[in-house]
Amino acid sequence: MGKGVALSTAEPMGATRWLLRGHSALVYAFFYAPIVVLAFYSFNESQLVGRWSGFSLRWYEAFLQNDNIQSSLWVSVKICAASTVISVVLGTLAALSIERFRWWGQKVFDAVLYLPIIIPDVTMAVMMLVFFGETAELFNVIPGVDLTDGLEKLVLSHVAFNISFVSVVVRARLANLDEAMEEAAADLYASRWQAFRRVTLPQIMPGVLGGALLAVTLSLDDVVVSSFVSAVGATPVSVYVFGMLRKGVSPLINAVSVVILAASMTLVMASLVLERATSSRKR
Repeated sequence: MGKGVALSTAEPMGATRWLLRGHSALVYAFFYAPIVVLAFYSFNESQLVGRWSGFSLRWYEAFLQNDNIQSSLWVSVKICAASTVISVVLGTLAALSIERFRWWGQKVFDAVLYLPIIIPDVTMAVMMLVFFGETAELFNVIPGVDLTDGLEKLVLSHVAFNISFVSVVVRARLANLDEAMEEAAADLYASRWQAFRRVTLPQIMPGVLGGALLAVTLSLDDVVVSSFVSAVGATPVSVYVFGMLRKGVSPLINAVSVVILAASMTLVMASLVLERATSSRKR
């Protein structure tokens, strides 16, 4: 047996332990202090962001009474819902086709699938703008499709970059999946669809849910691509807030950001609860 170096599992002692704790505290402060400040000043009575003058809900009331913000938020909800559903279906199918099958052109398809992840957002935005400009007449032939509507262009644009991220997350789950279970299902005369529905899908569901959450976050967060392809009457909340920032930061922007953050955290918590419930049923 060759000699090896034993790895110590003992806790750091003395100054080293406090140094690590201090480093961890600084990292957490770096990430979360801006969020705390944002939420704190969203309850500020004053219109001046840096001056606290008392607790108030006036900016949340202004948020609820602002028709433009409500409209843009509703546009974002529709974009997130539609693009996430389409991206999850297509991204999962793409991951399965790459991990479970071998076909001509697979490596090229795999490489192209990663392009939206590595290319700059501005390049992606210009690509989508030119694409819709050149192919609008072809798409409009399809019943129910009208690319003069900015909402449909936004959905298709978000699907274009979300598919790649969903596929990466699902593929990571598939890579750790025991193929012997699928083979056992086939030995028990299960069809390919039955094996997928009863064996594969339940095991990759955490990856599918993770990809869905990532797609929602990316859609809600996107500014660059949405700015290029949005139209009058179809402005996402991210683009609308970015336009508000040109006039300066205000507590109203803080309130809108807190509402969006709360919605995102609710989705994450719901996903964790659902995943835990699914794991409990399996046990």
